[in-house]
Amino acid sequence: MFGLQPVRETLRAHGARVAKIYLQADGGPALEALGRFAVSSGAVLERVSRAALDRLSEGGRHQGAAAEAPELRLWDVEDLALGPDAAVTLLDGVTDPQNFGATIRSAVALGTGEVVFGEHGAAPLTPATFRASAGAVEHARLVRARSLHGAVATLVECGLTVVALDPAASALLGDHDLSGPAAVVVGAEDRGVSRAVKRACSALARLPMSDRVGSLNASVAAAIALYEVRRQRGRDEAQAGAAERAASAVDGDESTE
Repeated sequence: MFGLQPVRETLRAHGARVAKIYLQADGGPALEALGRFAVSSGAVLERVSRAALDRLSEGGRHQGAAAEAPELRLWDVEDLALGPDAAVTLLDGVTDPQNFGATIRSAVALGTGEVVFGEHGAAPLTPATFRASAGAVEHARLVRARSLHGAVATLVECGLTVVALDPAASALLGDHDLSGPAAVVVGAEDRGVSRAVKRACSALARLPMSDRVGSLNASVAAAIALYEVRRQRGRDEAQAGAAERAASAVDGDESTE
């Protein structure tokens, strides 16, 4: 892992399990603060030159910080937490590390942090991908499925509403009830979601967009879709809270009679 925020999140997630933290010897206040956090977390800290970090990150933008993190665990579809609050993100053919990493961050921020992707035709799990997630990969649950359409079918069988984003779909994403366990499928910008995956989904939906743009960056589309899931759930929670307050008010009025 390299970069200030990815290293910080690695420490937050693993603490003393981080094998070693490398910090640029002549760094500024941000690196000094990260060094103090590393020591307080129980990690081994080593001061190195910028050239050493350049070699370690293979030319990546390290911002003066790198970490030897524990091996990233990959999960199976059966390991996903598919309860009533499930909000899973599936990526079909997203091969760009920046898109992949940014989508992981959105999944952690707006969904339940569970990201499913195919064994083939997906971005590699590299430091560049992890950095694009700004460290959120340490809080995600990543599933590398042998068959993505098989994973979709499993989620549908488990009771999830699985909606694939498709700009040609007749219904908007907001037309579907996503307040229960749900998943959204995002395809690559150039070809979208594959036919086999679409057939396995519960429904197809498009995002509300002007006719001046035909498609969105995959990570942007994923963030908008996950926000819609969260918005619907927030609306339902607000309605339930209002109903509960109204019922309490009625009970209070009756008790004073």
